[in-house]
Amino acid sequence: MEHIFTSIFPVFGLILVGYFFKRISFPSHEFWPLADKLTYFVLMPSLLIIELSNAKFSADSLNFMLVVLLALFATLLVLIFLNMIFRTSNVAFTSIVQGGIRFNTYVFLALASAIFGSEGLVLSAIILTVAIPFVNVCCVSIFAFYSDNNKLGFSYLIKSIIKNPLIIACLIGATINLSGLALPISLENLLKILSKAALPLGLLSIGYALVIRELNSSKRDLLISSVAKFIVLPFFMYILAQGFALDPLMQAVLVLFGIMPTAPSAFILARQLGGHLPLMTSIITMQTLVAVVWIILFLKFII
Repeated sequence: MEHIFTSIFPVFGLILVGYFFKRISFPSHEFWPLADKLTYFVLMPSLLIIELSNAKFSADSLNFMLVVLLALFATLLVLIFLNMIFRTSNVAFTSIVQGGIRFNTYVFLALASAIFGSEGLVLSAIILTVAIPFVNVCCVSIFAFYSDNNKLGFSYLIKSIIKNPLIIACLIGATINLSGLALPISLENLLKILSKAALPLGLLSIGYALVIRELNSSKRDLLISSVAKFIVLPFFMYILAQGFALDPLMQAVLVLFGIMPTAPSAFILARQLGGHLPLMTSIITMQTLVAVVWIILFLKFII
């Protein structure tokens, strides 16, 4: 029990501190959107470049990444099938999908590092290399099929990928690694310093983004999205990891990735592309809170 507490308390403690800062307007309401922007465009890319450029890819790395893609795609298909049975509005379905397959990068990296150490952090960065672009493609495609937004198309999809700083950082880190080149020591040290601030500031921003009073959306839509996130996706991760005979650490990191709550950035995409904003806000907040229970169960029964 002590191991569980010491692993998750610092992560969710920072989220609670961020929410407390929101309640007391500290340092100001204008500060946190700018801090989130700094984390997204500078600090988190620095972390991903450092981790991926130094990662040691094994013979199982390709299978490891393939499991991620297959599990995410299978979960998306399950959501589409469920929507055929339990019909909801098209605009609500776009938010259900984002809740079902998106993931909170900051929480994932912080927990992977706290639970599994540096090796877990490297594996989580490898997951992000394929998961971030794939999830973006899936979510934008769902908006294209289920909304009346005329600006959505192939060109928008490509722009959303090539402008994403996390995708760019993953590509840079992987390229450096696979090319056999090394970063100059001075640049590597600079990126390491920047990367150390990524997760604390990112977790504080998550707490600031919580809107607990707005948990008033359709209970069925919330349930479907959360079942996909906390049951369907980790189930596919585990079954596929077993099928590919991945080592226990890889399996554990994959299941941890599967139970991550959806990302606050899902709200931004919903606002840009005409999604269901109250539902998206409710899904983000509820999953962030419920994830604590699932992570405790994960630590108790899988680790």
